[in-house]
Amino acid sequence: MIDPRFYEALGPVTARALSPSEQIGGDPESLVRGVAPADRAGPGDLCYLEPRKGASPLSNAPAVCIVTAAHAHLAPNASALILSERPRAAFARLAPLVLRPRSCDAGVFVHPEAQLEDGVRLGAGVVIGAGASVGAGADIAPNAVIGPGVAIGRRTRIGARVSIAFALVGDDVSILAGAVIGEQGFGVAGDASGPIDVPHFGRVIIQDKVTVGANSCIDRGVFDDTVIGEGAKIDNLCHVAHNCTIGRGVLIAAFGGISGSTVVGDGVTLGGRVGIADHRTIGPGATLAGGAAVFQDVPAGEVWSGYPAKPLRKWLREAAWISRKAAGTRNESE
Repeated sequence: MIDPRFYEALGPVTARALSPSEQIGGDPESLVRGVAPADRAGPGDLCYLEPRKGASPLSNAPAVCIVTAAHAHLAPNASALILSERPRAAFARLAPLVLRPRSCDAGVFVHPEAQLEDGVRLGAGVVIGAGASVGAGADIAPNAVIGPGVAIGRRTRIGARVSIAFALVGDDVSILAGAVIGEQGFGVAGDASGPIDVPHFGRVIIQDKVTVGANSCIDRGVFDDTVIGEGAKIDNLCHVAHNCTIGRGVLIAAFGGISGSTVVGDGVTLGGRVGIADHRTIGPGATLAGGAAVFQDVPAGEVWSGYPAKPLRKWLREAAWISRKAAGTRNESE
């Protein structure tokens, strides 16, 4: 379910009104009130379906499913179908007609509907949106922006020029200057007119005692949450993409980049400049050496290094072999 603290419903709107120019199957008067992923969409939801080969039909019953004509049989229970050759791009165009992100009111610094507990300290120029809440003893430095509906826990410290939106932040968290929490991630769909941004309707959850370094970015999820586990420590200039789950006590050194929908287990350590591809799983207690480029799942407790990353001992053996071969080639040429 999309969190109403962060997104405003614009409907209900009929399938026909949503897409008057597209071919519609089923009931064109089917009403849409929200959005959801295809496998979880129910009555009142708009979704899109771009199935992989061999996919099974959906058992749920969305109000409207955007799908190609060739795959229409995979949404047998949808009240209406919008037929499109590019379902994801069509969803990106139509979803903003159903839900709209809430934004701060122009000219209002601390909204009268914001809730501030005792002992909150606000620097000059701080903006706090409608429905936001800030816990006792929190300290928000100058020019930080706390978006509508955001929850900030007790004794949490927010640095100067930090932007937080679509997020729930725990107690005793430190978010250093210039960090950006909860902005839309990098989701792009191909369209006849060119690339189009896919809207994000999820949140960021930051648990207790997390540190987020200066100028780091944590993107909100597409439908689900991006989660930063309790006690995780993220250095400066790091990026956690949409739908990621970062476990408890994870350490991420500077310039770390984690692509979308990746799961990093509890107690993992990432050295500086580590990059992880999307939809990977890093097992609990693993270590990724500085500069590692990870394109595969990493088992729990293992140490990986290199580009592309592989188990440390294997990487060391290969590096030694290459060094010997290179030395031999030089000797022969001399």
